[in-house]
Amino acid sequence: MMIKGVTIRGLEVFEALAASGSVARAAEATGLSQPAVSQQIKNLETALGTQLLDHGKRPMQLTSAGRSYLARATAVLSQLRLAQSELSVMDLTHLTQMSMGIIDDFDNDLTPRLVTTLAKSMSRCQFKLVTAPSHEVTRALQDRSLHLGVAASTGEVLPGVVEYPLARDPFILVTPAEMTTNGTLQLDDLNALPMLRYDQEQLISRQIEAHLSRLNLTFENRFEIGSNPTLLAMVSRGIGWAITTPLSYLRAARFHERVNVHPLPIQPFSRNISLFANADWADSVPRDVAQTVRSLLQQLMISPAIDRFPWLEGEFRVLEDEH
Repeated sequence: MMIKGVTIRGLEVFEALAASGSVARAAEATGLSQPAVSQQIKNLETALGTQLLDHGKRPMQLTSAGRSYLARATAVLSQLRLAQSELSVMDLTHLTQMSMGIIDDFDNDLTPRLVTTLAKSMSRCQFKLVTAPSHEVTRALQDRSLHLGVAASTGEVLPGVVEYPLARDPFILVTPAEMTTNGTLQLDDLNALPMLRYDQEQLISRQIEAHLSRLNLTFENRFEIGSNPTLLAMVSRGIGWAITTPLSYLRAARFHERVNVHPLPIQPFSRNISLFANADWADSVPRDVAQTVRSLLQQLMISPAIDRFPWLEGEFRVLEDEH
């Protein structure tokens, strides 16, 4: 049973204040006034009988008890938000057919959870799901063999297709764990090993190469890899380094112990992940599916990644619906 005086709102405020160290920023994040934020924290500390924050420091810092409690509170809030996203999914009982394509970056975590959630509402629907690279998903949408698709955005308007933004996925650098540097990794440190590239047919490869070209950077083209897990496996075995994204990195969890992740030592850039829908589909279905995907992305992928790599905060994030 939850301790009397401990509320979900109080936990949310504590989480926001711990992240920002500022009552003003926590108020902005939670939509409360600054006095209300202070009162929520006071109520929580009173209920728990311990001080969670050192109020005398600016920015505010967690006490040892606060750090311990934050880990538990974050886990509780994560599960509550995930449960809410599953309960709030749209009613699909009126659909008789739906075909959907999802990029294979989501295979490990998000896709099974999303499909399970959707299936609960599709009691009379014939459902088809395919996982494929972004360029194949968008091609299938354009030739109308798919109704919905989750893929990386090219930034171009696709005829007959409506785009719903989901997340910003920044590019990062991955290197073998044994690659040594003198402090922060620099561009010159990469000369010791070759660059491992994605296959040129893939959209992610074209986006990376276009950025390198804009910066007048060239690297010897020795390896082109069509599979993301294979590319991360090669990095883990010390064969080379690669530019990828958090979503692609998270998919290859079995190689994480042998791979280091760094901010790019060049001008940063990112890709956007979006939900695409045929324009003749009712707006409510793709909009609600998009919101469910955003919730799952935040809880299953973005929050865990930022916990491991705090420098991703603000860069790896959910994008709000523009419709």
